[in-house]
Amino acid sequence: MGSMMTKMNPRIVEITERIRERSRDSRQAYLEMIRGRRPSDFARRRMSESSLAHASAGCAVIEKTQILGAGWPNIGIITAYNDMLSAHAPYQDYPEIIRNAAREVNAIAQVAGGVPAMCDGVTQGFTGMELSLFSRDVIAMASAIGLSHDVFDGAMHLGVCDKIVPGLVIAALRFGWIPSIFVPAGPMPSGLPNPEKQRVRQLFAEGKVGRDALLKAESESYHTQGTCTFYGTANSNQMLMEVMGFHLPGAAFANPGTPVREALTRAATQRIAMLHAQGDAYLPAGEMVDERSVVNAVVGLMATGGSTNHALHLPAMAAAAGIILTLEDFADISAVTPLLARVYPNGPADVNHFHAAGGMGFLVRELLAAGLMDGSAMGVAGPISEYGVEPYLNDGVLSWRLAPEESANTDILRPVSDPFSKDGGLRMMDGPIGLGVSKVSAVKPEHRVVEAPAIVFDSQEALKAAFDAGQLERDFIAIVRFQGPAANGMPELHTLTPPLAVLQDRGFKVALVTDGRMSGASGKVPSAIHVSPEGSRGGPIAKVRDGDVIVFDAERGVLDIKVDPVEFEARSADEYRPNDSGMGLGREMFTYFRELAGPAANGASHFKFSGRGD
Repeated sequence: MGSMMTKMNPRIVEITERIRERSRDSRQAYLEMIRGRRPSDFARRRMSESSLAHASAGCAVIEKTQILGAGWPNIGIITAYNDMLSAHAPYQDYPEIIRNAAREVNAIAQVAGGVPAMCDGVTQGFTGMELSLFSRDVIAMASAIGLSHDVFDGAMHLGVCDKIVPGLVIAALRFGWIPSIFVPAGPMPSGLPNPEKQRVRQLFAEGKVGRDALLKAESESYHTQGTCTFYGTANSNQMLMEVMGFHLPGAAFANPGTPVREALTRAATQRIAMLHAQGDAYLPAGEMVDERSVVNAVVGLMATGGSTNHALHLPAMAAAAGIILTLEDFADISAVTPLLARVYPNGPADVNHFHAAGGMGFLVRELLAAGLMDGSAMGVAGPISEYGVEPYLNDGVLSWRLAPEESANTDILRPVSDPFSKDGGLRMMDGPIGLGVSKVSAVKPEHRVVEAPAIVFDSQEALKAAFDAGQLERDFIAIVRFQGPAANGMPELHTLTPPLAVLQDRGFKVALVTDGRMSGASGKVPSAIHVSPEGSRGGPIAKVRDGDVIVFDAERGVLDIKVDPVEFEARSADEYRPNDSGMGLGREMFTYFRELAGPAANGASHFKFSGRGD
């Protein structure tokens, strides 16, 4: 592999240092916890004979022999496999590939546990979406249960999509005394071009095509095994795992079922087998990930115009390692990080085109050379300075070569010297209504500033009904409130994109302000999302009234209201009244999640291990 070190951007150094200083106490407490758990021998040697018998009873003879007596490290597999969802279906065969690869290097691998993997694409606009965000913390807890048997010297995490990877990362960091590696499945091959899919969705929203045409377009887009090919949360996850060092270099976007994908899985197995505490290359996950890793993740997110969902997930992931990340950090990193990629919804290309243009190797190489990414941070394959490479098969043997020096398509991927934009894809939005984020990388400059009267909605269904009734043919800013984690679990509101996009295309000035989420694939229409504090907890978004003039300025990060400040402060917040009882489809089982969820600005997590006391 190649390496690259350069002088760091002074602003990135400054931001990293302030995160380190802010996190000093909580990070120290975290490190003391994981260092106190470091085993003096293979983990299973602490167990009783009865415990070992239970842990090995279902194994093949070779694994049973090694668990009971010999000196091979034991790797625990946490898998999000299911055969309903395209992104996770490829994992069906991974345990056998991993077991065989482990045996070749004198290691054992066992499936330690499975975690749920729900698809926002299935539940989008339906009641099940109210469980989506909280599934992240369920996944973290399910992973912890699998690893709690405490017989593992390393862990392999098999997961791809929206909440799955953040949940797995949280668990990997809470078991931070053991090494962890993430093994992706890869994106499906390209199908119907994303702009055509978007066009059909808008036609359906206008009633100009029927459901048959819409289903045909959707099926041609999502057509086989693998991750969806747009650059939403799932593929942003894979980018993050690479720049944070949880992947082997170049693992993110190789397609499922290809020889290089299987070779990467085998190589990941054999690499994690080298990192255990009894070897010479011990690399516990909680020591590998530090403040530099977290800043590298935000830099990668900004440079690629990644998913807004990571304004929730990255703070929650960082907190699991005792690191306190704020929206101000996102905004300040965005201000100095150029936008280097245009992948749908930020442009017509998909992640396969991005990969072919130079992909992660080119991106990392550019960011390292510009001093925006800290190459001294560690990854499972070595320092991040060595991640500006791409994998290939050389006579069937997995090898790495330096990433290309030039992009194969500058409409998709550009160097730092010629970016799409001088700054990144996200803005922090702040003002009397609350604190939120806006994804501007997919929004044309002429749509980023809107000043218009508010129309207040208490649900996405109410907005869509008003659109269908022809009541929204005007300039307005939609205030969709009572959509935060404490209200209904903070479902994505992606189904609002087609009607609002139709109105924007008709020449109206429109924007969305909400305490809910939008899809990682949402774009085109300006939006301020994750507005905190949320309306159901008395946040000022619940004080906005129909007709109030809202100033939405994503260029300056301003979310203002033209109401006398004294009058606005004196208003009482409207009370949250759920549309139903919150019962059914398992929602009643998540009552305590809603009650205990933290604010969106801190990741909307109910875990309390960050040291912030929130």
